[in-house]
Amino acid sequence: MGKVTGFIEIKYKKWPTRPVVERIRDWREAYLPYPELELRRQGARCMDCGIPFCHQGCPLGNIIPDWNDLVYRGEWKDALERLHATNNFPEFTGRLCPAPCEGSCVLGINDDPVTIKAVEVAIIDKAFDQGWVHAEPPQKRTGKKVAVVGSGPAGLAVAEQLNRAGHLVTVLERDDRIGGLLRYGIPEFKMEKSVLERRLALMAEAGVQFRTGANVGGNVPVSELKSGFDAVVLAGGACQPRDLPILGRELDGVHFAMDYLTQQNRRCEGDAIPDGKFISAEGRRVVIIGGGDTGTDCLGTAHRQGCASVHQLELLPKPPTTRAADNPWPQWPNVFRTSPAHDEGGERLFAVATQRFVGDDNGRVKALEAVKVEILRSGGRVEFKPVPGSEFTLPADLVLLAMGFVGPERPGMLTDLGVKITERGNVWRDPSWMTSVSGVFACGDMQRGQSLIVWAIAEGRSAARGVDAYLMGESTLPAPLA
Repeated sequence: MGKVTGFIEIKYKKWPTRPVVERIRDWREAYLPYPELELRRQGARCMDCGIPFCHQGCPLGNIIPDWNDLVYRGEWKDALERLHATNNFPEFTGRLCPAPCEGSCVLGINDDPVTIKAVEVAIIDKAFDQGWVHAEPPQKRTGKKVAVVGSGPAGLAVAEQLNRAGHLVTVLERDDRIGGLLRYGIPEFKMEKSVLERRLALMAEAGVQFRTGANVGGNVPVSELKSGFDAVVLAGGACQPRDLPILGRELDGVHFAMDYLTQQNRRCEGDAIPDGKFISAEGRRVVIIGGGDTGTDCLGTAHRQGCASVHQLELLPKPPTTRAADNPWPQWPNVFRTSPAHDEGGERLFAVATQRFVGDDNGRVKALEAVKVEILRSGGRVEFKPVPGSEFTLPADLVLLAMGFVGPERPGMLTDLGVKITERGNVWRDPSWMTSVSGVFACGDMQRGQSLIVWAIAEGRSAARGVDAYLMGESTLPAPLA
């Protein structure tokens, strides 16, 4: 604990962002680098608790008090060592994770928590700038071959860990570029793709092989994996979006959020989208159905595309500004939050259910009809009941469905492999992370369901230990999760 009275003397300061009028005109990251001297002061707010609940909040078990203190002291290289000890990709989590660690920070009982995410990003970005981050090829190879299906955060984590163990790892990705949702789901203003590219380059230098355009269960038969590899890891995510099967769903202009975000990310990569195929918010009245991170990504994208207006609808009621009595620390604080995208404009409507889409004579959406709802709880069940007389209509030229994902895609790979599926529709696995098929493992959203990037990386690390033990009889790889 570098400064014993730091948490008393130093007040919380938000991570600085670029001016709204500037950032909505480009696709660069919204956040600015945190000034180093002030960041070190923020690190001094960490109390180095006897029981650091931030560890409990972080699925990776990040050693947060250590690197907070080291940053305060200016010992950046040691901070990097502590950071990488538990997290393969802090440059991803620091930008994209909602920070359950901050929700569990002991200082958050009666004050603002420590700015853990900002410190995390500062450490890794400084390390890259100073040339401290290097490829880590294994000293020797085991000769065992492992196929990792999916190149999102879970797939990349398991690949890096197994490569460090000396196995020959091939990552198969059905898209034309590596990265999964990090590549095509996350907008540039949240994480510029140069951040992804620099990490992928290090992994390739260390010996991980990447193969794009490889759709397992499609142009890559399952038999190829079984015959060509000693183990297979399924890390393809939960890519099946939740639909809204109401009247008018078939109208032109009603799209899944991920289709919309993927197209814009491709355009940012320099890809040409055929005329008439590009989903654009330019000059349109946009309605986003879903108040989570994906909906917020759509919100920021719509601003940058030049929408005429934008509304974001959420089925749940507006959260309170402070913890409710039934939401005590160290639970995740269910409180009202705003992101940089919300600061850029638009209107958020809570406790709203969409009833139907209305189209024009050309078959294009022109409005949606919605109603206010109230929550009824009975016997552990939750029901959303329409409020009589609260119906309203919103003009809409573009509707984006951002209501989350229901699980992994069934046809193709999972069907061909014959893996067991849970009642929730995810891939079943045992405590060693193996599926019902011998030698086939699963991690990330594909076995967990839609979740956070920090859970994906943690599961990738844990699954890697299971694979390594299966191949070698034992493993020294760390595993944050059982």
